[in-house]
Amino acid sequence: MSTDLLVLISITFLAATVNGALGYGFSSITVPVALLFYTNRILNPALVLVELVINSYVLLINRHSVPHIWKRVLPMLFGVLIGVGVGSYLLSLVQPGWAKFLTYVTLLPLILLQTAGIRRPIRAEKAIGVPFGTGIGVLYSVTTISGPPLALLFNNQGYAKQDFRAALSVIRTAESSLTAVAYFFIGLYSAGSMDIIPYIVPSVLLGIPLGSYLIRWMEPETFRRVCMSFDVVIVGFGLSRVLVELQLAPAEAAYALFAAVVALNAYFLYQFFRAHRRQ
Repeated sequence: MSTDLLVLISITFLAATVNGALGYGFSSITVPVALLFYTNRILNPALVLVELVINSYVLLINRHSVPHIWKRVLPMLFGVLIGVGVGSYLLSLVQPGWAKFLTYVTLLPLILLQTAGIRRPIRAEKAIGVPFGTGIGVLYSVTTISGPPLALLFNNQGYAKQDFRAALSVIRTAESSLTAVAYFFIGLYSAGSMDIIPYIVPSVLLGIPLGSYLIRWMEPETFRRVCMSFDVVIVGFGLSRVLVELQLAPAEAAYALFAAVVALNAYFLYQFFRAHRRQ
């Protein structure tokens, strides 16, 4: 078996385990690493089809919490419908690296603030639903990544643990199913995309149940902090990768930035657990 397939199997197993625990993270972890070996046009269609199954499964196991959140996420769903249509069209025109760069640069300071324990719930939640959902739809259809901004919003709004997972699964099932249909009409599916799916599926079948089992032992506030800390690492790594990809910084500087972000994140997480232990 070639090195690229071994890496793909390993990274998708890790990503599936995290996704099973948090309700998101599959693409966020897989894409930055897998893009070292595959192009967006090969990787995106395969991941969208796999994520459609993953998100549907997560929605199924969290279906009892859907009645608690569906009114809150309904405006966002309308935005996702618009955004997926726009983003799928842009995928054939725009370099996905720039979309990721703008997303990472915007998200990183906001997530770090939340990791530090600073949250400012948005009162006009319904008003931001459609524009936020549109941005999420565009981002997902172009890059297959949407977990970090969704987690940022839902954590900031104080969603309970099960409501958090249910809201994520509703939005992500909608965006993956709509994107899968849009990719079909645009003609993005290819033999190369279909060839790598059989190597991803076993990792998903093992990783998702494992992650779902492990997360049961975590309390809500710890869960939120772990989500944000995880996002800091993913967004920091993604930013370093895209800086090199777009030739905006040399590799040494880009990964030095990543190391600094990880160190700051570790400090915030240490402070949280120290205060939590005292309580």
